[in-house]
Amino acid sequence: MDPATLIGIALAFGSMVAMISLEGSTIMSILLPAPMILVFGATIAVGIAGGTINDALNAFKALPSAFKGKTTPPQDVIDQIVVLAEKARSAGLLALEQEADAIDDSFLRTALQNIADGTDGDELRILLEDELATATKISRNASKFFVTLGGYAPTVGIIGTVISLTHVLENLDSPATLGPMIAAAFVATLWGLVSANFIWLPIGNRLKRLSDLEVERMTLLMEGALAVQAGSQPRLLGERLRAMVPSAPAKKASKAEKADKADKSLSEAA
Repeated sequence: MDPATLIGIALAFGSMVAMISLEGSTIMSILLPAPMILVFGATIAVGIAGGTINDALNAFKALPSAFKGKTTPPQDVIDQIVVLAEKARSAGLLALEQEADAIDDSFLRTALQNIADGTDGDELRILLEDELATATKISRNASKFFVTLGGYAPTVGIIGTVISLTHVLENLDSPATLGPMIAAAFVATLWGLVSANFIWLPIGNRLKRLSDLEVERMTLLMEGALAVQAGSQPRLLGERLRAMVPSAPAKKASKAEKADKADKSLSEAA
């Protein structure tokens, strides 16, 4: 779990509370139900209105992943592919069908099953690229939904402020109450800006980043699976996949990779 979103949002709200306290006020001065209901309720409503019901449902389904932030390190993906390559090299491609049954990842399972079934390499690439594009589209739509909410929220806040100021103008005959009423009027603008920059935009950007990482993971799996089908040596395959990930650390070769290297050296010597 990567708690970056939780930590960031908590620190942002903590900084705001600290400022309010240092200025001698209280958090209750901005926790006014009316403007908060308008800002959060209307922002979500217009966000739903700008798309489809499925877009909104899929976005909120993706919301927990923004906070959990579960990602798979590229090296773990590479290690998994290398193990599969070693298995295919020692037991044949048909052995990958048994490996597929034990894998939870539907993308990789599909690739292995098709390899075991003898699917043509070009056709398999097209199939996997289509699955990758579909998964990317779904996750990007979720990210776009929350980024869109971040664009609506400040404007909705201004609408709330205008409504409150209209009420203020109706009570100009009560000067003693004008100060608190004007202050309360600007709370709507405050929550519009706060919700946009502390909640919606960070969540949208977080989902986009997670989508990018997932695309990288699936691309590694796709290229790795296709290389396994083509009969690539595990050692060379591991090196190739690590070259696709700039941040991938150097890794000691496995026993099978060392054996591969030794066999290659003996062949060259002969």
